[in-house]
Amino acid sequence: MMSDYQRLDQWLYYARVAKTRSLCAAIVSKGRIRINRQVTDKPHAKLRVGDVLTLPLRPQEPIRVWRIAELGCRRGPAAEASQLYEIIQEE
Repeated sequence: MMSDYQRLDQWLYYARVAKTRSLCAAIVSKGRIRINRQVTDKPHAKLRVGDVLTLPLRPQEPIRVWRIAELGCRRGPAAEASQLYEIIQEE
């Protein structure tokens, strides 16, 4: 990949957080996702390798904390998507 960053909504789509990129953008727009402890509501926020994402997706689900391991280049199978991040915490 030519760039050293990727749009947050695009990366979430590649990581299979939601079924469509527009759903990923809607999740970000709610303002509950954090990049390196900073709240963001911008789907175009820049995400870099090494950044830490905090994802409280649904009230009944555990909060996910992931470190970005790679920037995605496509939406592949789940096994490929799981290589884009390292799980730090799920509680």
